[in-house]
Amino acid sequence: MKKFFIPFLAALACGSALAATPVACDDAAKQPLREFRGAWMHTIFQKQYSTQSTEENKAYLCRQLDSLRLCGCNAVIFQVRPQADALYPSKLEPWSRHLTGSAGVAPSPLWDPLKFMIAEAHARGMELHAWLNPYRVTTTPDEVLPKGHLYYKHPERFVKYDGKMYFDPALKENRDFIVRVVDDIVSRYDVDAIHMDDYFYPYPKPGVDFPDDASYARTGKGMDRGDWRRHNVNLLIEQIHKAIVARKPWVRFGISPFGIWRNKKSDPRGSDTNGLENYDALYADVTLWTSKGWVDYMLPQLYWALDHPSAPTETLAYWWNDNANGRHMYFGQCVAWTMDKPDMKPSTDPNQLSHKIRLSRQLPNVQGNCWWPAYDVTRNYRGVADSLILKEQSHIALVPAYPWIDSVAPDPVSNLKADTSGSSISLHWNAPRTSDPLQVPRFYVIYRDSRIIAVTDATCYIDSHPTPGRHTYSVTVLDRANNESRPTSLTTK
Repeated sequence: MKKFFIPFLAALACGSALAATPVACDDAAKQPLREFRGAWMHTIFQKQYSTQSTEENKAYLCRQLDSLRLCGCNAVIFQVRPQADALYPSKLEPWSRHLTGSAGVAPSPLWDPLKFMIAEAHARGMELHAWLNPYRVTTTPDEVLPKGHLYYKHPERFVKYDGKMYFDPALKENRDFIVRVVDDIVSRYDVDAIHMDDYFYPYPKPGVDFPDDASYARTGKGMDRGDWRRHNVNLLIEQIHKAIVARKPWVRFGISPFGIWRNKKSDPRGSDTNGLENYDALYADVTLWTSKGWVDYMLPQLYWALDHPSAPTETLAYWWNDNANGRHMYFGQCVAWTMDKPDMKPSTDPNQLSHKIRLSRQLPNVQGNCWWPAYDVTRNYRGVADSLILKEQSHIALVPAYPWIDSVAPDPVSNLKADTSGSSISLHWNAPRTSDPLQVPRFYVIYRDSRIIAVTDATCYIDSHPTPGRHTYSVTVLDRANNESRPTSLTTK
C-alpha cells in the first residue's frame, strides 16, 4: 500500500479543524455513523517531552492530534497522572518527571499540557479523556520522590512491592486522596472523561505476595483475602463515580482492564481462555463495576491475535460483548500485534486489522475500538494509518451517546448562513442558548449532501473543496452526552 500519510500531514496547519479524509476507498454504508475511535497517548517513559521545549512540545502534540484525526480517530486518552504526579499544575501532587525530566520541577516556560490538549482536541472535534493511574507511585527501585510528596508526610500509607512503591489500596485515607485528585481535575478542566487502565493491585511477581498483612489485620474483618482486596478496589471505583456525578454528571468514567476477567476453569461464567485473570490476580471485579453503573464504558485490552492459543481475541470479543451489562463496550487493540500477525485462514490478509474491526462492528453490544499506542498510529507502523485513512476509518464517525447520563437532544443551531463568493463555501451559525449544563454544545457536526464532512467546536466552518453545483449543508449540535440535535439546513445556489 502506498504510504502517503506522513507527507500529507506536513501540509496540515496546527490547530485547524480537520474535515473528512480526502481519499476514501471504502463504502460509507459499511462504517457506522456512531463509533468510538480512540487512541492512548501515554507519557510515561516518553523522553521526547522532557527533551523538547515548551513550544516544541506544543507543536509535537498538535502534529499527533492532526495525525490521529486524519486517521479517523475521535477521542484521545491522554495520560496526565502516570505515577502519583501530574502533567498539569496541581496542589496535590508534583509535576511529572516524564514531562520535565525531574520530578517536582515545573516546565519552563510554564504551560499546562492538560489544558492545552483539551483545547486542541476539542478544536479538532475530538474528545479528551484524562488518563490516571490510581495506585502506582514509583516505577524503579532507585527512584527518589521530590520534596513535598505525600509519602514524606504519611509513609505509613504506602507499601513497596517488587521494588516499586504503591498507595496501600486498603486505606480509606488513600481512597479519599485519589478521589480528591480526580475531583480536582474534573472541577478545573473541561475533560470529557476520566480514564483508568489495568493497574489496580500490581501485576503479581511469582512467589511474592502483596505486602498488606498489617492492613488486612486492621480492616479485613475475617474476609477472604482476595474478596477483601476486591472490596478495596470496588470502594474506590464507586467513590470516584459518585464524586464525578456530584461535580459534573456529564463527565464519563471509563476503565481499560486486562483482557481476561476470569478463565472458565476458574469460573463457569468466564471465558474459554487460559491466562492471567483480572478478578484473581489484579483484584479488579470489572463486570461488577458495569453492572452497578459505576463506569460508563469498559475498554478491555484485547491485544492478542485473534487465534492466540491461550487468549484468542476472537473468543474474548464475544465474551465481552455478552458481558457489557448495558454500558458502552470498546475494544483495546494493540497496533503492533494486530499489524504483525497474518489474518486467520482462509483469509490471505497480511494482518488482522480489518478482521478485528469488522468483528467489533458485528457485535451488537460493542461500540468501537481504541488503538495502543497512539504513537504507532501516527508513525504509520506497517501501514496502519494508511489502512485507517483509506478504508477502515475513512468516514467521520461520532462518539456514541450516553443515554443513562442524558437522553434529551439539544436545541438546534439558528441563523445558518453561507457565503458562496469565491471557490470555497463559508458557513456560520448561532449556537443555541441553554441554562442546562448537559445541553451545552460540545461540538457541531457539518453535513454536506447527507454526509459528515467535519466536526468542530466553532460556530463556523469553511468548506474549501466543494464540488461544483448545488449542495445541501446541515449543521447539528452534539451536547455533552453526545446527543444530536435536529439539523438546520440550507441549499447553496
